[in-house]
Amino acid sequence: MVLVHYGVLPARRFIDLWGLKALRRIRADKNALELGAMTTYSDALGSQQVKRHLPILQQAAREVGGIQIQNRGTLGGNLVNASPAGDTLPVFLAADAELVVASAARGARRIPIDRFFTGYRKTALEPDELLVAIRVPHAPRGTRRSFRKVGTRAAQAISKVVIAASARPLGKRRLAEVRFGVGSVAPTVVRLPRTEAHLTRETLTPAAIAEAGRLAAGEVRPIDDLRSTAAYRRAVTANLVRAFVESTLK
Repeated sequence: MVLVHYGVLPARRFIDLWGLKALRRIRADKNALELGAMTTYSDALGSQQVKRHLPILQQAAREVGGIQIQNRGTLGGNLVNASPAGDTLPVFLAADAELVVASAARGARRIPIDRFFTGYRKTALEPDELLVAIRVPHAPRGTRRSFRKVGTRAAQAISKVVIAASARPLGKRRLAEVRFGVGSVAPTVVRLPRTEAHLTRETLTPAAIAEAGRLAAGEVRPIDDLRSTAAYRRAVTANLVRAFVESTLK
């Protein structure tokens, strides 16, 4: 609606999906938590399944806009909008989600979330496809996750940096299955593969943790804009990566 208001969206006719209750289901099977694409932020906040399997999604949903937006905005809308500042996108990226899309002509297919965003506000959806569900595999026992949004205010503000992280401790100085999802630092939300590999490979001494921060700052591609500077975003990304590692190893 913002794009329509500013006259930069070429489409002029839209289909209202609000009545498709089948797309608002939240359920879990033995392998994954499945969220219908029309699940609202408020739905996620009130769900015991989300609280059990993906509590950082509730943290992110709580910081999206005001109550009105939380009641009407949807997880699928946030994903398909494909803004690099979308608050829930890093959560799904760090959780290794899979997106279920469907076409009336060609049936359904699944897209790993790290292949879904193809450019600034662009996705791998074909013109006749609809996002119908988000599947989040259950995390291995012991996995720790974190969500942080850095902005002018806690809510009703676009993030300067938004980050979600996931890792499983192996003793006091090792981590496994490390994943980061970072937004507002590149044309799309991004993973930090070199940082993740370093943290998985190394014994995490203070020097190794500091190196992880330096790697993370080098992997993002932020810009200067009205909300922040590129240098600030790099510094915040590095600090948040280090803080997550240190807290996870405690």
